[in-house]
Amino acid sequence: MNIERLATDAKLASRRLATLSSARKDRALLEMAEALELRMGEILEENAIDMAEGRKRGLTNALLDRLRLDEDRVRGMADALREVAALPDPIGEVVEGRRTSEGLQVQRVRVPFGVVAVIYEARPNVTVDAAALCLKAGNSVILRGGGDAYHSNRILAEVVTGALLEAGLPSEAIQFVGSRDREVLVRLLQLTGIVDLVIPRGGEQLKQFLVEHARVPVIYAAGGNCHIYVDKAADLKQAVEITVNAKVQRPGVCNAAESLLVHEAVAGEFLPRVVKELTDRKVELFVDDRSRGALEPEMAARTMPATEEHYATEFLDLKMAVRVVDDVEQAIEHITRYGTGHSEAIVTQDLAASRRFTEAVDAAAVYVNASTRFTDGNVFGLGAEIGISTQKLHARGPLGLRELTSTKFVVMGSGHVR
Repeated sequence: MNIERLATDAKLASRRLATLSSARKDRALLEMAEALELRMGEILEENAIDMAEGRKRGLTNALLDRLRLDEDRVRGMADALREVAALPDPIGEVVEGRRTSEGLQVQRVRVPFGVVAVIYEARPNVTVDAAALCLKAGNSVILRGGGDAYHSNRILAEVVTGALLEAGLPSEAIQFVGSRDREVLVRLLQLTGIVDLVIPRGGEQLKQFLVEHARVPVIYAAGGNCHIYVDKAADLKQAVEITVNAKVQRPGVCNAAESLLVHEAVAGEFLPRVVKELTDRKVELFVDDRSRGALEPEMAARTMPATEEHYATEFLDLKMAVRVVDDVEQAIEHITRYGTGHSEAIVTQDLAASRRFTEAVDAAAVYVNASTRFTDGNVFGLGAEIGISTQKLHARGPLGLRELTSTKFVVMGSGHVR
């Protein structure tokens, strides 16, 4: 396919979107929500094709869960569109303003990026979320989903672009890359001067692919090798509940916990309890020798030996690595070595330990006595989000509407010269 032409069309459309009123954008979002509900049958039929193909390819249950659509999930996407329409429009917002000593009035104002390319894997909801957020922030979007969700992504893109036309906006503002050819993706990543920003949503392999090939700016909304650290001062009942929730509630998402670290002082009491709860829920556990030593032989038989690779892996499945550590410092060292900067949690009643952990752990979200599963734009009160940034420039954590904008200075004078 001619990816250069597609991106150029998106660029032209972005210039029109940049000056649209909030009312026009919100009307389009509401049209998109209605269209999703009206064409739900078609969407579910196409998703069923992806699900059948995914089962044939041996996708895990967790990945199939990410891929699966049903009536409730499609209605949830429509509701999310209405929620985005109800959010304040960031474009034109004055971030700051001042008057200089020369009498110039200087304002810093939010503006769209222009063209945002979103690269994502088996998450068909991202098609709609990305389209909605980019539109509201005045950006054109180029959608390139993974092959596992091809049929779902294609029909969803068709539905939302049709709704754009119904609302009187250019359909080129939402572009779907139908080609599964990696060479097409590489060319997209190198369209400097046309594509203004790339946001990947996927694991570390996708991140590394972009590191190698991208020439345009990238915000990495990449993988989450997230940890729960149970301190010696933890409420162990609370620690069990948090660990089980962080691993089991939805294991195929980036804020699910992948590793459990346990202070040696509570390992003998805590590990038998949490291992039973996790293995009863079909979680495969990979444990170090110290963890195995804290378990009765019958319970230890439910586990497998941990390797370096297990601690470095984002499983996205009912699997978890476990390690006993000497103290909070060793837990921090482990997270520094293996973590991906997404979400990390400590369970403790010790204020000094919690302060040390929150200050020393370098991640987009750091929790005290709470599950990592809360890392989400809606939960944080930011509205919908396009992903969780694990880098530090230009945004970190949930990427909402404001994170999909840049700024420019508007300077007012009265004949000023320098």
